[in-house]
Amino acid sequence: MNYLKFTQYAYLIAGILVAIESYNQYQAGNNDKAIIMGIFTLVAIFMFFFRRNFAKKFAERNKKS
Repeated sequence: MNYLKFTQYAYLIAGILVAIESYNQYQAGNNDKAIIMGIFTLVAIFMFFFRRNFAKKFAERNKKS
């Protein structure tokens, strides 16, 4: 389960990239696309924190065993 440490950062990187693209779309005047991408940004950042919390719980459980 070592991949869990890396997948959380993939969500963070994806969230940052989508946030940049959302900002670019907003500046270009495509407000509908910017809002949708903003929602994807929030989901990606939420998934980063969720995965990080899950990985910590998983590591604690393995230490207790």
